[in-house]
Amino acid sequence: MTEYGKPTKRSVTIAGHETSISLEPMFWTALEEAARAESLPLNALIARIDAERLHTPGGPPNLTSTLRQWLWLRRGVPDS
Repeated sequence: MTEYGKPTKRSVTIAGHETSISLEPMFWTALEEAARAESLPLNALIARIDAERLHTPGGPPNLTSTLRQWLWLRRGVPDS
């Protein structure tokens, strides 16, 4: 069953700095599963995704958007 819900704010540490991210529960669950699959702490996975974003010209403007897009692409859904 799909976990619909309001965004939940969590604090994560990236490069030694704490930041807050608001995501819906289904995205937090998917990120936690991805971190387990890659044997990484959640903060480390988010930091890696953020680093990719910062090095992508014309990439997503913010981390929350980046995380949602990263999860979508990870599903292997073909582009329309």
